[in-house]
Amino acid sequence: MDLSGTPAASDTTPFVTRTTGSLSRRMIVIAAVWISLLLTGGGFALNRVLANAVTRSFDDQLEYVLTALIASAEFDSEQQVIFNREPADQRFLEAYSGLYWQVSAKGAEAFPSRSLWDRRLQYRKDHQDMAIHIYDSTQFPDEKLRVIERDVRLPGSPVRWRFQVAGSRVALDQQIRALQQTLLISFLMLALGLIVMAALQTFYGLWPLRKVREEIARMRSGQSRQIDRAMPVEVAPMVEELNGLIAHNERQAEEARRHAGNLAHALKTPLTVIMNAATANAADLGPTVIREAATMRRQVDHHLARARAVGRRGNAHSRCDVWPSLESVERAVGRLYSHVRFDLDGPKDLKVHVERQDLDEMLGNLIENAAKYGGGSVFVTVKAQAGFVEFLVEDDGMGIPEADRVRIFDRGARLDTGKPGTGLGLAIVRDVAEIYEGTVSLEESEDLGGLLVRLRLPAAV
Repeated sequence: MDLSGTPAASDTTPFVTRTTGSLSRRMIVIAAVWISLLLTGGGFALNRVLANAVTRSFDDQLEYVLTALIASAEFDSEQQVIFNREPADQRFLEAYSGLYWQVSAKGAEAFPSRSLWDRRLQYRKDHQDMAIHIYDSTQFPDEKLRVIERDVRLPGSPVRWRFQVAGSRVALDQQIRALQQTLLISFLMLALGLIVMAALQTFYGLWPLRKVREEIARMRSGQSRQIDRAMPVEVAPMVEELNGLIAHNERQAEEARRHAGNLAHALKTPLTVIMNAATANAADLGPTVIREAATMRRQVDHHLARARAVGRRGNAHSRCDVWPSLESVERAVGRLYSHVRFDLDGPKDLKVHVERQDLDEMLGNLIENAAKYGGGSVFVTVKAQAGFVEFLVEDDGMGIPEADRVRIFDRGARLDTGKPGTGLGLAIVRDVAEIYEGTVSLEESEDLGGLLVRLRLPAAV
């Protein structure tokens, strides 16, 4: 509970992630809708094609009978149509059998098949040519007919006779309905099979994401440090980014630990001085406490600034001009070391992806070290190289032996203990440079003979 009496929020309160629905369900629904649309359209098209094919077959049979009927028809002396060969189908002799023929003419008595019995086929007046006509007829209330007819002028006949053959649509409609039922059952089974396949494909395709979740759970439980399991090509980039994020967080945690260590090391000496002065009841205890407290405050402010620099890392808006920072640092160090000659060289339009205060701090440490440990001359050269800006800080001092150039970056490491300092200068430069994905290295100056510090920072356009 905080001081106001309000219960403090528990750090272990689970974070509830907002969701937008199931990805699997969404994919299955999309697949089901698309499959249904395709199969419905395909089913209608196939039904139409097959129904037309069955109907054409039925019409071809009627046309065959019509052709045979015309071929066997004759016109006798009594002005009647006779057939030299009767149609062979027995249904023409059975009343209302569903298969009929009729020969008629305008103004003349019709000659029907026996199957028509007391009914007659309708003589349509819109038929004016000699071509074959096929149509559906509903002239009989209890029986739908499919009719094929053709007008023919028989030899010796003064009129044009109309030959008609009609068949009941009952059998045709039954065939079409059976075909439609078969198509419906087949397409429903096909749709069901395709939807099941899409569901299986979805669950199998998204299975690696469940493996990623398991790997993250293993990392939370401390069983692993990153996702090492092989993943499909599509998931691998996400896993790489996740591993990169984990590594980034680990680096930040390590930086935080290093910052804490640096701060502890920096505060250790002032606290020791204060304790010794207090224990000895020194006469200058008050001034000593004030001086050492000011030193500790500077260290705390410095490390807080470095912690803020970690948060600014990678920010696209973190950029500053190199030359104004360099000149500002040169003026500040020049006031402390008035006997040292400073030379600055390089383009004046370079920019780096670094906050101004962090660049001032790095350059201030390097230039102040060069002035403090050098022989009186400090050269600073700035140049652009392959997406980076290089700062070369050279002095004419004794330099640093190659064997000590790695150790000197450790916290508190000092080669010259005769001059004041905390031993944090180069360690701070290295830490802040790495925050911005830069580097710092120590070399020997060919021109001045002392130390050359090469600082590389990302360039900004």
